[in-house]
Amino acid sequence: MPSHAQNTHLDDPLQRERDHLASSRAALRAMRADVESLDISDVTGNWVNAKILAGEIDSRIKALADLAGTPLFFGRLDYQHAPGVEVSEGADGESFYIGRRHVHDAGGDPMVIDWRAPVSQPFYRATRNDPQDVGLRRRFGYTGGDLTAYEDEHLTDPAEADTTSKLLQSEIERPRVGPMRDIVATIQPEQDEIVRAGANGTVCVQGGPGTGKTAVGLHRVAFLLYAHRERLARTGTLVIGPNKSFLQYIEQVLPALGELQVKQATVDDLVAHVEVRGTDSSLAARIKGDARMAEVLRRAVRSGIRREPAEPLVVVRGSRRWRLPVYELAEIIGEMADREIRYGAAHDALPQRIAHALLVQMERSGEAPDDRVQDAVARNSAVKALVKECWPPVDPAKTVLRLLSDPEFLARAADGLLTEDEQVAILWAKPARGLASAKWSAADAVLVDEARDLVQRTGSLGHVVLDEAQDLSPMQYRAVGRRCSTGSATVLGDLAQGTTPWATASWDEALTHLGKPEARIEELTRGFRVPRGVIAFASRLLPAIAPGLAPVVSVRESAGELEVREVKADGLDAAVIGACEESLAQEGSTGLIAADARIPALAAALGAAGIAYLAPGEETSAEARLTLVPASLAKGLEYDFVVLDDPAAIVEGEPDTRTGLRRLYVSLTRAVSALTVLHSAPLPAALT
Repeated sequence: MPSHAQNTHLDDPLQRERDHLASSRAALRAMRADVESLDISDVTGNWVNAKILAGEIDSRIKALADLAGTPLFFGRLDYQHAPGVEVSEGADGESFYIGRRHVHDAGGDPMVIDWRAPVSQPFYRATRNDPQDVGLRRRFGYTGGDLTAYEDEHLTDPAEADTTSKLLQSEIERPRVGPMRDIVATIQPEQDEIVRAGANGTVCVQGGPGTGKTAVGLHRVAFLLYAHRERLARTGTLVIGPNKSFLQYIEQVLPALGELQVKQATVDDLVAHVEVRGTDSSLAARIKGDARMAEVLRRAVRSGIRREPAEPLVVVRGSRRWRLPVYELAEIIGEMADREIRYGAAHDALPQRIAHALLVQMERSGEAPDDRVQDAVARNSAVKALVKECWPPVDPAKTVLRLLSDPEFLARAADGLLTEDEQVAILWAKPARGLASAKWSAADAVLVDEARDLVQRTGSLGHVVLDEAQDLSPMQYRAVGRRCSTGSATVLGDLAQGTTPWATASWDEALTHLGKPEARIEELTRGFRVPRGVIAFASRLLPAIAPGLAPVVSVRESAGELEVREVKADGLDAAVIGACEESLAQEGSTGLIAADARIPALAAALGAAGIAYLAPGEETSAEARLTLVPASLAKGLEYDFVVLDDPAAIVEGEPDTRTGLRRLYVSLTRAVSALTVLHSAPLPAALT
């Protein structure tokens, strides 16, 4: 595979590619200037439309920004024939530059094709066995934003050797500084198949460390917004991550691809109907997260329904009295209860249903009532009183509060579902006297969200990406599933990295709780970020934490650096600081990962050594390239160099050994270039 580095001859192909890059950047500036010059003062009828249009124009201007240091295009395809034209017609081929967004010249002719366009797909999928009518695939290399090299693959030339692209390999292994980058230049065929999967189906991606599952999920959102923009603009898209640090780490990927409207949140953000001020024991949290709680809540919400009123309904209109007997009212209420429609919808519909029954009586007596009469009857005080008696309004938070504070109420709702011990475990030790004094836990907030949905349907989005999904409880899956009940989802995770007491046992089970049992499950096993030596070391833990899972196979040419150092207990802090200084002497980012309990001591040691450090998710800079990471927040993050402090402390910091080993597996697999492990206590047996 021929490569071509920098050459100063003006007639050199590299110079022509640079010229095209300069022309493309000029065209992009012109496109942005055209949008900035739009005058909308006379094209809208009112200020509301004007504001909406101005917002759309502002978003378009931002999307057309030429980001410094971000290559406008990264590849070129030379087709043997014009795309879409039968080969037998002998049409001349065309060349297309593949980039992060579409750019056209003043005449409307494309200068750069969006990577999501169908014509760009062979850039990711064409092979020598299946060239897809591509004669030449060219990759470009950049240094500091300047085009400095290119590399050609002649897919139809049998004389050319089939070798790995050096530019592709160097891009994959490039030092990682700052937040997560897009991977449009390095998407692999198996990843591209997931990225371009249709919008109507849900896809679940099982991927070990470094397989690119998070990037695949984000690029799938970008692709769906390109292919179904109008639909998703109407219904909305959402990316759900495990914590704020993770969301900060990935927040620049979609804007770099020109997508600015995608919202990001954690599961806690979705269910923030009450203020979380309390905590649960691991046992209580596991029970509250169990799928059985959905039925407990359903019973609690519907516990106030009285199928048979105490007396008949009498409605006075003018000089006449209209009467519905108890048995007929019981039939109406029973029908509403048996239909299992949402509690609030039934509460709102019941007055109209009763009024309709009275209107039937009126019609039989010779009257001709219309809809206005039915509405008036539905608002009658006697009808309102009966509805309040038989189908009283429900406050979701108050219902959950009562469930967790009143043993008798919980016992009735949980009968046959939760054991007596389980009921005791989830009851609050100090029952709250009201909503204002309630110390809700994170698991309680999910229960309130479930109760709210039982009363009133939760709005659904067009597409939801759920990352690090293996850590969700069944009730959390239900909360996410409500947000995409009429849309689709991309579920991303790794069963081996589940570190919660309720961690997912299987994707089939998780997808059932999510409400997407028909989702297709894809597995990514080729690693592109974690070096071979590092992933092989971490994979020693797999038999203990995920026996049925295949280990990740790293495709990186460099095995990476792995060093395990044993030091004396009283010298551990100093050894960790020394290892950090060694990593900082090299280009790239450094993550110091330690058990949560060790963070204060290490923070003090870094301060004493004069080493500036960041919190997880904060962007690295020339002044601070080291991030101090509690092991509980390491998931999803990556650093060029990782210094891992005392593995035994990470394992011991969890409620059980298996969870601790999974937390350690996560921590071991955050390194992109090198991993240094320092320990004073013996390493876990699985690692030795």
